[in-house]
Amino acid sequence: MTTAGRWSGHGGGGLLLGRLSGVPVLLAPSWWVFAVLVVLFYTPLVGLLLPGSPLWVSALLAAVFAILLAVSVLLHELGHCVAALRLGLPVRRVRLQMLGGVSEVVRTPSTPAHEGVVAAAGPVVSLLLTGVFGIALLLAEPETVAWVVLLQATIANGAVALFNLLPGLPLDGGRIVRAAVWQVTGRRGAGTRAAVIGAGIVAAGLVLWAVRGLVDGAPDQWLRLGVCVLMAAFVVMGASAEFAAERRTAWPEGLTLAELLRPVLQLPAESPVADALAAAAGRGVVLVRADGIAVGLLDTAVAERLAATQPNTPAEQAAEPITADTVLLDSEPGEEIAERVRAGAAWQFLVVDADGRPSGVLRREDLRAALASARGR
Repeated sequence: MTTAGRWSGHGGGGLLLGRLSGVPVLLAPSWWVFAVLVVLFYTPLVGLLLPGSPLWVSALLAAVFAILLAVSVLLHELGHCVAALRLGLPVRRVRLQMLGGVSEVVRTPSTPAHEGVVAAAGPVVSLLLTGVFGIALLLAEPETVAWVVLLQATIANGAVALFNLLPGLPLDGGRIVRAAVWQVTGRRGAGTRAAVIGAGIVAAGLVLWAVRGLVDGAPDQWLRLGVCVLMAAFVVMGASAEFAAERRTAWPEGLTLAELLRPVLQLPAESPVADALAAAAGRGVVLVRADGIAVGLLDTAVAERLAATQPNTPAEQAAEPITADTVLLDSEPGEEIAERVRAGAAWQFLVVDADGRPSGVLRREDLRAALASARGR
């Protein structure tokens, strides 16, 4: 998720800070740009908190604030990461970047409860940290360096928690809204639409708050303006991306999975690849060893290359392994199937019934064509 964030994404890497349960934690180059901006805008405000302090002290404490903000975001994201891993949702990586952080959860939560738990985990961590630093702040002597550092830590975690609880995608609050609407209506798409509307309200509110600061001449008016404009733009773009992704995976009314499945044929794994390829016309082929163990689905592209030069090669050498990610239940909701196919790397998926018997093979191209056709109507 993000503290300005989403749960899945792609992009460049960054500096490896460490790993959590094998999940890499990265610091993106864009974070340094954000840190410089925070120092530039926050330094004058520190001067107001510590009257008479030299400029270098104000700049140093502003840099400390930038670091505390990064740590706050990191702990927030690790909350999402741990919750996702506990629910069996794989996490590709955690990244700190210019506008916060991203926990790249590979698979979309399959239930409203899972969506809500993962979304709420980050803000819960941030609120707990806000409480801890807030208590320490009350015990510190006012207008000292220690007091300012504790104040910064409290503000950083409080800001991360409150911002992410705003009810619009791609923020945590928007995901909680989606989970709630999804739970009530039984449709994830309805939840997404509600949270996208919330994103529009959030973006408008951020801009109005920034304008109010300029009109009132607030001490933090320029910091507020910069942060609010960036965050409003992020929310709008993130919500648009979420809505587009929802449309790509929305299951058309009236379409059944059975309409998209290709018949499945089982062949001995030692069959000549040329024979297996001929049998694969319009069908999916499961290659099975003599001991009854399925070695995989026939990859027709690989089979064609082998058949062109070595037609008698065992078809097993052109098998695409069957894994948990490439097996779908025919009872799964359509939107979950579309999401799993979209997020997976495979081009074909074995569909089985509740007893594990093959029902057919779903190819990515067939699903994509059906969804595109439905959107075009």
